[in-house]
Formats: sequence, C-alpha cells, structure tokens
Amino acid sequence: MYVNTLRQHNIIAKDKQISYFQNEILLEIKKINFIENYIKNKMVDYFKKDIQVGNTTIGSNHPPFIIAEMSGNHNKSLKRALKIVEEAKNCGANAIKLQTYTPDTITLNIEREEFRIKDKKSLWAGSHLYQLYKKTYTPWKWHKPIIDKAKKLGMICFSTPFDETAVDFLESLNVPAYKIASFENNHIPLIKKVAKTKKPIIISTGLVKIKELTELVNLIKKLRCKNLILLKCTSNYPASPKYSNLLTIPFLKKKYNCQIGLSDHTLGIGTAIASIALGATVVEKHFTLKRSDGGMDSAFSLEPNELKDLVIETKRAWESIGKVLVGPTSSEITSLQFKRSIYVSKNIKKGAKFNSNNISVIRPANGLHPRYYSNVIGKKAKKNLPRGTPLLLKDIDN
Repeated sequence: MYVNTLRQHNIIAKDKQISYFQNEILLEIKKINFIENYIKNKMVDYFKKDIQVGNTTIGSNHPPFIIAEMSGNHNKSLKRALKIVEEAKNCGANAIKLQTYTPDTITLNIEREEFRIKDKKSLWAGSHLYQLYKKTYTPWKWHKPIIDKAKKLGMICFSTPFDETAVDFLESLNVPAYKIASFENNHIPLIKKVAKTKKPIIISTGLVKIKELTELVNLIKKLRCKNLILLKCTSNYPASPKYSNLLTIPFLKKKYNCQIGLSDHTLGIGTAIASIALGATVVEKHFTLKRSDGGMDSAFSLEPNELKDLVIETKRAWESIGKVLVGPTSSEITSLQFKRSIYVSKNIKKGAKFNSNNISVIRPANGLHPRYYSNVIGKKAKKNLPRGTPLLLKDIDN
C-alpha cells in the first residue's frame, strides 16, 4: 500500500514537472512568434517611400523619374556620347545612364558555340559575346568626361556596373546611384558590393522568378540598404507590349513595399505611359540621336522628339492619377450651371396644366432638378409663365 502511494506521488510530481516544462516551451514559442511578427511588421516599411538621387526625389508624390539609357548608342565616339547627354537634357530626362564593363569583365574571349547568340530573332544573331561587347562597351576613360558634362548641365549621371571592379571604379567617380541589369540580377557578389555602398539601387526584374526575386529583396534588406527600386522588365529587344504585363507593377509594390518602375524595351512610349497609371515611379528607355545611325540598341531606342514626348506624357499621366473623387472638382464648379433643369418651353397661362409639350428638361440648370419632371406633369401653373422661364416650386399650384 505504501509503495503504491509513493508511486502515485512520483507520477503526479513528474506530471507537474512535465506540465511546467510544457508551459515554459509554449511561453518561449509565443516569444519567438512575437519577435518574428515584430520583425516582419518592421520590414513592411523597410524601404524608403521617397528616394533621393542627386538633387531629385523619386517617389509616388513626385513626377516620374525618366532615365535615358545610352548603352552602346555612342557608336564608339566620345563626341557623340556627349551629344547624347545634351539631347537627353534638352528633352527633359532626369538622368543619363551608362553601362560600365569591358569584354573581359562580362565574358571570356572564347568562340565556342555556347558563347554565340543563336536566337535567329535576336538583333545580334550569330554574334560571339566577346566580339559584340568589344564593339559596344563604353571606354572607362570616357566616364569622367560624360559625368562632368551631365553635372555641368544639371543632370544626374549614373551607371550599370557588370562586376565588382566596375563598382570600385564608379565609387571613385562618386556616382549617386547604381542600376543592376536583368542579366546580372543573379550576380550575388556584385549585388552585395553595390548594396554595401548604401546608395540607391535600381534592379531590373527581367528573367527572374518570384522566389529568386524574394531572395534578392531579402538580401538587400539584410545588407541594410533602404533605397531600393525594382523595375518591371521584359528582356526582349525589342519587347512586345503584349508581353509587358504591367499589372505586375502594383503586385510587386504590394508584395515588397518598395518603389516599382519600368525598364521598357518596347517601341514607342505607350507602354511607359500606361505604367505610370499603375504606380511606376521610374521609367528607363534606351536613347539615341537617330535610329538610322545604327548602334547596338538603336532599333528599340527613342529619338529626341520621342523622349521629349515621353517626359511630357508620363508627367501628364502622373498628374491625372489624383485621388478617389466622385463629384465636381473645384475647376468644374462653374460648369454646374450648364447641367439640365426644367424650363418652360411654350407660353403657359395661369391655371393651365404642365405637360410634355410646354415644359422640357434642358440646359442651363436654373430650374427644378429633372428628378421632379414626372411629378410636375399634370400640376397647374400659379401664374402666367413665358417661354424660357426656369420652372420653380413657387410657380406650381399644388
């Protein structure tokens, strides 16, 4: 009997001990969940809503930030490159963008088939990568005069680096921001190098799946870079508007809570204008002086008159977004007088009945609201009413 009682006490004691530890574990789990939710909520507002690049603020409350991409359209002429900067400024673009690489920092000088562009639809079909980049890269010694020219004109100039050495070089020139191209958005060492500068980083999302993009955004957060702009991008050259899928812009904005823009390779400016209505704060378009002059990207680049239209029309699109409003704006108040109301359309004698022949719903709006028309029919006039009189309640004999 004593032994059984002792066993029961031991079992109860062990149950209490287990229960205690279970409660402690549950408490720790709750703490962990609380911390995770706190971090998650903090991350919701991690990226800046307004981003400063040079003397320009980028954000939804500011006009679209227009980037003119020079790429290889300088056609190996510094004089032409400087002219492109001038024309971009004259057209109203906010920034001119370069690409910083050499053939050796982007590929290998090998002419095996995997280093050849085999797509017959490509503008560069049949080209070996090394030889193509050798023809089109922007000499690094040109960067400073191009940047100086942009500064002199009061224009922002930055670049797309293609490897870590390019970042070191661009840092020596104190560029205000960096762009990561679609084909480099998996170049993690490069992205880490750029993010650590803490300068604004603009990343094209072409050729990337949502899981990879989430990993990339989380990496940017981990590196404590708060100045992130993602650009919706379709990496075809030229791209078709039907593959632009601009509804991705509000999706990305909601998912990552950062600014979203568009890197646009379509012909014309329609796609870019539409992107603004969907929340894009940045538009990047390739730019050349004249498409017929040729160049690596000339076939899908804007000419000066088109870039000027892009700047004007994207700003108009941005201004037109406004806010949710049903009803007249302050600018429409004076137009209210020209809405419809009930008027006497034929002379009416006192005591005569109103009918569809002697009253009409017409402009202006000085008479009764048209909603009363059916109620007035059959009622009698209190006094003589000449044609053209706005009908009022005091004119109706009830």
